Amino acid sequence: MAPSSQSAVIPARMPGTAHIFWSRLRRNPLTMVGGVIFLLFVLVALFAPILTPHSPEQVQMDLALQKPSIDHWFGTDEVGRDLFSRVIYGTRLSLGMGVSIILVSGFIGIVLGAVAGYKGGKIGQIIMRLMDIIFAFPTLILAMALSAALGPSLLNAVFAIVIVKIPAFVRLARSETLVVKEKLYVKAARTFGLSDSWIILRHIVPNVATPVIIQMTLDLGDTILLVATLGFLGLGVQPPTPEWGALINTGWKYFLDQWWYPTFPGIAIFLVSISFNILGDGLRDMLDPKSAR
Repeated sequence: MAPSSQSAVIPARMPGTAHIFWSRLRRNPLTMVGGVIFLLFVLVALFAPILTPHSPEQVQMDLALQKPSIDHWFGTDEVGRDLFSRVIYGTRLSLGMGVSIILVSGFIGIVLGAVAGYKGGKIGQIIMRLMDIIFAFPTLILAMALSAALGPSLLNAVFAIVIVKIPAFVRLARSETLVVKEKLYVKAARTFGLSDSWIILRHIVPNVATPVIIQMTLDLGDTILLVATLGFLGLGVQPPTPEWGALINTGWKYFLDQWWYPTFPGIAIFLVSISFNILGDGLRDMLDPKSAR
C-alpha cells in the first residue's frame, strides 16, 4: 500500500513544572548561588559531629584565646574551647531555630489569615485587630520584651519570635483569601453545602500557601538574625550552648586583641542571612505567574 499523503501530527510535549522551574533557575545564577550556600549550611548542620575535630564544649584553659592554627582553624575562646567546632554546632542550633520558628509562625499565619479572610465579620475583625496590636510594636523590641518577661531560654526565645512573626503571614494569607474565595470552585463548594472548615482547609489554604511560603523563605534570614540578636543580648540561648549570637556576645569583649573570636560567628550569620534573602527573591520571581516562561 502507498504511504498516506497525510503526515501524522505529533502534539508538542508540554514542559512540566519541574522543567519550567529549572529553566527559570538557570536564568537566575544569583538564586543558584543562594541555594548552594543554603544547602552547604544544611549539610554542615547535618554532619556537624563528623566535621568538627574537637568537642564544642571541651574546656582547655591552657589553650585559651589561641590564634587560628592548623589544630584550631578559628582559634579558641576564653576557656580554650575550639571555635570552629562551636561555630559548626551553632549552625545546627541557629538554622534549626530559624526554620522551626518560620514553619510554626507560617502555619499559624496561613490558618488565621484564611479564617479571617473567608469568614469575615466579627471573627475576622478580632483576628486582624490582634495582629494590628502586635504590629504596633517594633519587632525586635517586642521580641526582647517577651523574652525578658518569660525569662532567658531557648524555648522562650522561640516563642517570642513566633509571636512577632505571625502577623505578617496573617495579613498576606488574608489578602490572598479575599481573592480566592470569589473563585468559581469556592462558590460551587458553598452551593453544594460543604462546611466552612472543609472549604478553608481543602480549597482556601492550599491556594494561599504559595505566596506565604515565598514570604517564609524571605523572612528566614531575618528570623535567624533575630535569634542571633536575642542570643547576643543574653535573652536567647544560654551558655555554654554554642549559638552564633551568644558567641558574638562573649567574643566582642576580646575583639581588639582576639579579632577571630566574634568575626567567624558574624561571618556565618551574614552568609546564611544573605543566602536566604537571595534565594527568597529568586523563588518569588520564578513562582510569579506573570513571569515569562
